[in-house]
Amino acid sequence: MSYGHAQLHLQLQALPPPPLRFGSVLFPSHPIQSKRIRNSSFSLRLYHNGSKSSVFGRKSGVIRSSVAEEANGAAEPKPKQQVTVKRPYPFHEIELKWQRYWEENQTFRTPDEIDTSKPKYYVLDMFPYPSGAGLHVGHPLGYTATDILARLKRMQGYNVLHPMGWDAFGLPAEQYAIETGTHPKITTLKNIDRFRSQLKSLGFSYDWDREISTTEPEYYRWTQWIFLQLLKRGLAYQAEVPVNWCPALGTVLANEEVVDGVSERGGHPVIRKPMKQWMLKITAYADRLLEDLDDLDWPESIKEMQRNWIGRSEGAEMDFPILSSDGQERDTKITIYTTRPDTIFGATYLVVAPEHPLLSSLVSTAQRKSVEEYTDLASRKSDLERTELQKEKTGVFSGCYAKNPVSGEAIPIWVADYVLGSYGTGAIMAVPAHDTRDLEFASKFDIPIRWVVMPDDRNLSGSGKAYSGEGTVVNSSNSTVGLDINGLSSKEAASKVIEWADKTANGKKKVNYKLRDWLYARQRYWGEPIPVVFLDDNGETVPLLETELPLTLPELDDFSPTGTGEPPLSKSVSWVKTKDPLTGKPARRETSTMPQWAGSCWYYLRFMDPKNSKEVVAKTKEMYWSPVDVYVGGAEHAVLHLLYSRFWHKVLYDIGIVSTKEPFKCVINQGIILGEVQYIAYKDSDGNFISVDSGTSVEYHQELIPEEKVMKSGDSFVMKDNPNICLIARSHKMSKSRGNVVNPDDVVSEYGADSLRLYEMFMGPLRDSKTWNTSGIEGVHRFLGRTWRLIVGSPLSDGTFKDGTLVTDEDPTLEQLRSLHKCIAKVTEEIEATRFNTGISAMMEFLNVAYKWKKHPRLIIEAFVLLLSPYAPHMAEELWFRLGHSKSLAYEPFPKVDPAFLKESTIVLPVQINGKTRGTIQVEETCSEENAFQLASRDEKLSKYLNGKVIKKRIFVPGKILNVILDLQNVKATV
Repeated sequence: MSYGHAQLHLQLQALPPPPLRFGSVLFPSHPIQSKRIRNSSFSLRLYHNGSKSSVFGRKSGVIRSSVAEEANGAAEPKPKQQVTVKRPYPFHEIELKWQRYWEENQTFRTPDEIDTSKPKYYVLDMFPYPSGAGLHVGHPLGYTATDILARLKRMQGYNVLHPMGWDAFGLPAEQYAIETGTHPKITTLKNIDRFRSQLKSLGFSYDWDREISTTEPEYYRWTQWIFLQLLKRGLAYQAEVPVNWCPALGTVLANEEVVDGVSERGGHPVIRKPMKQWMLKITAYADRLLEDLDDLDWPESIKEMQRNWIGRSEGAEMDFPILSSDGQERDTKITIYTTRPDTIFGATYLVVAPEHPLLSSLVSTAQRKSVEEYTDLASRKSDLERTELQKEKTGVFSGCYAKNPVSGEAIPIWVADYVLGSYGTGAIMAVPAHDTRDLEFASKFDIPIRWVVMPDDRNLSGSGKAYSGEGTVVNSSNSTVGLDINGLSSKEAASKVIEWADKTANGKKKVNYKLRDWLYARQRYWGEPIPVVFLDDNGETVPLLETELPLTLPELDDFSPTGTGEPPLSKSVSWVKTKDPLTGKPARRETSTMPQWAGSCWYYLRFMDPKNSKEVVAKTKEMYWSPVDVYVGGAEHAVLHLLYSRFWHKVLYDIGIVSTKEPFKCVINQGIILGEVQYIAYKDSDGNFISVDSGTSVEYHQELIPEEKVMKSGDSFVMKDNPNICLIARSHKMSKSRGNVVNPDDVVSEYGADSLRLYEMFMGPLRDSKTWNTSGIEGVHRFLGRTWRLIVGSPLSDGTFKDGTLVTDEDPTLEQLRSLHKCIAKVTEEIEATRFNTGISAMMEFLNVAYKWKKHPRLIIEAFVLLLSPYAPHMAEELWFRLGHSKSLAYEPFPKVDPAFLKESTIVLPVQINGKTRGTIQVEETCSEENAFQLASRDEKLSKYLNGKVIKKRIFVPGKILNVILDLQNVKATV
């Protein structure tokens, strides 16, 4: 939110007419566009458009416009009244004040040259894609967490690196450019400005001097440089591969950009077709990417996802000779990959992928049409759809057979889309008795099922289900080929089959990976140009000289797909036609661009040295700041972004650019903030409500029920006026399409940035998903208001607050010190462990105790303000200033706990009257006899024995007992 717009949300100023009216209240006009005013009884927003002004207010569900009322003669001018909007504390003033202070004083700038003898802390957010929609309240969750950590570490004496930037290339901006004719650079810069202003309005302590964008030539020059290093080492190459081609978007899509056979953006049909593409050889690093996961402080679920994605397996490649129509072996063989060579005698058919290169030569004339129709359908599915375990298996017979090399049996070759051309060899031997997918397929198409592994539990073999475990091998012998594995364990049998295959040239041992080389080209305009040219005379690929970088994008007016498969860059003929800089021969530039992932693979390095024009990052700076200590972002990036970044980092490690094997020491995935709960009722065709748990089969439609008409009943939600009607209560991820997005600008205007920060941290554990509830923010807003009143005092009659504070300069009591240090210990521990919600609870508990004190010593209050500052920095800065300090508290030492004040030094002291125990009192271990007696005299239970009585003597054993001996004779006399 810009400063001008923020001012608009802050105060009403008496400016010239035309006036605005809400009921009998007259407001002055304002030249800026919008303003919301709230108090306990109504809410209104003011809109201004030149000389026209209107007020929309909400009171008892009525929306009214004063412009409409005046037009209808419904309102007469009334004398102008002064309106005072009272707030629990003046967040509307102090937040802008301190945001300006931080910016003007560069409070959070990390100097280029720092004292490297101090410890470092590099805390990083997964930098955002700046969309036109701006932030919603789900985005600041992770940003607030990293900001709290950054602020704590600065105060603990660390050099902190906490930067922000923009992952700004990509398809959305290009599609918007096509739809509107706006250059994607203009859209991108506009979106970045909006995101930046929103982030600044939330008080995040980023070093904005280090801001980077992947779209800036000064940045992508080094992305191109890294690509050239990959090319030099054979890790970048071109190959013809099957890709997800979207004709409507005119580009290749990654698997994750295809959902149910259509593009994620726009819902356009996607087909599979072979295209020559740039690839990165990430598979060359598969083992290192797998092994180095063990040493990372990452969520185990994320590491397991990467292990599964890499998918290392040990097995064998086996050759199955193809048979001619008369049953003779042809010269061609199908090579399959299997992790279970012990089951080869149970292979009763082969399956080849629809894109298998040998398929066209296998298909019989009778089956050709069926196979072509099937492969066309398969080309429209994503890999995820094809391999989904729950889906019904489909396939078509090729009309051809192969020979099982161990049994000599002729087995049919089928085409099925549950086998992928990109995994293994694109063909499998199917063993239906011991693979669930193969069993489903064999049962559907009436293919023989042969058991060759007997489980130790013989009942499993008669269950009718596939047995995929290990056991004892049976039905697996053929003397003709010299192989007998009957009676062996699965492992022994597998080794013997591989040994036999190697000896007879029928196969070999093989380690395989699910991981595929990275498809690195996109047929788009808005991306990093690939720095190579192709010579016209022979097509040779020639990399650009490093001195020619950056290769910048040409200006284009038409970004739309060419319709031919050629990228949009091919339209810039003068840019495409060039010369080889070394030989001067005519050449043609590469017209595909890099994928959006490219710029985000290494940006964490550039933040260490963002203005370096000579190298990616200076060695000294990289050695100091690496690795990133804490990296926070969504779980949706758990595999691809993190895997690609790790791959690039390892390449840079091998060539001496970085000093660590891994880029991110600790990764934290924040949970998702879901939209507010929606309550849904069912109605039948007559408009009558039906309980959702009725089990009725009648047709119904859904209706949203307002929250005020809903109540909780046990574990269910029901309608207040008809508790027999159960409702559905559910939340969804925030999205524009669902209309459940909550704009943080509105929350900041209503409650302040500190309240939003505290609420997002207080909702629950950082890593858990949570449901947004705007009314829930009231609680933390009250907490901040109580904090303000404790230290500053209550508001004056006009709603303002007096200067200064209510604190005293006297020494704190032992009770106050104990309360403070208990809070210090808890808050520090919970921030370090990213349990931010319980840290807030500890501060709330402290505040409750502090309100019981008659006086509030400066030493106690200043320490509490410092504890609060990472969470609510605007309020803390203002309170620190009011406490008499002239500088920001950003680098003040964070309070340290004194363990001496955490020890419980009170004891329970028994009190006897004339030798008989009558009660106990709580005393300090060092309590004197007189203090103990005074406490006993004030105790409700003991006072009746002591008050007004004649004391003969007191027997006091420190820490053990107080025995009061009464003068019984005088007692009787007085009676």
